[in-house]
Amino acid sequence: MSTSRRPHQVRIIAGQWKRTPLPVAAIDGLRPTPDRVRETLFNWLEHLQLRRWDNRRCLDLFAGTGALGFEAASRGAAEVVMVESHPAALKNLQAVCDKLQAHQVLLRRGDAAHLLPTLAGKFDLIFLDPPYQQRQLPTLLPACLQRLNPEGLVYAESDQPFDPASPDAREWLSGWQVIRADKAGQVYFALLRPAGV
Repeated sequence: MSTSRRPHQVRIIAGQWKRTPLPVAAIDGLRPTPDRVRETLFNWLEHLQLRRWDNRRCLDLFAGTGALGFEAASRGAAEVVMVESHPAALKNLQAVCDKLQAHQVLLRRGDAAHLLPTLAGKFDLIFLDPPYQQRQLPTLLPACLQRLNPEGLVYAESDQPFDPASPDAREWLSGWQVIRADKAGQVYFALLRPAGV
C-alpha cells in the first residue's frame, strides 16, 4: 500500500471543536476513518442516542489520529478513553488534547487486546477499528461484551462484510446484533449491539 496518498490531517466534523485538524502520523497501517464514514456513523449515533452525549462514556481502542474519540468528545461525551500503542501517534494525541484542553479525554499507551480487560468501569460506546491484516475482531468482540454497558454499542470496521449469514463472519459476530451497516470504498462498517438487548 502506498503511503503517498495518506492524508496529512483529518478534521473533527461537528461539536465544540468543529473543523479542528487532527494530524495523521506516517505510520504503516494507520488509516483514519474517512470523513464520509464518520459522518454516517455519527448521524446513526445522534439518532439512536437522541442527540444525548453528556452522560456517555466512550472507548477508542485503536485511537490512531483520535478522529473517532475526539469527535465523540467534541459532541459532549462525558469521558473518552483512547488506547494507542504507537509512540508517534500517542504524541500527536497528547498534543491535540493539550491544544483543546480536552480534560474528558484520557490517553492510555499499550496494546488494545491487553489493556481492554484491565480498564476500569464499563462503556456506552466502543470504537473498534483494528488494522485489518491483524484479524483481531474475532478476539476483541467477545472481550468488548465484558466492557460494555447493557445497552451499549460497538462501532467496528473491517475489510469484510458484517453479514451474520456469511460463514466468514458468523463466528465473530456471534453474540452481536448488527443494527446498522454500510460500506464506503473498501471499508465495511457497522454498529453492533449485544444480542438479546
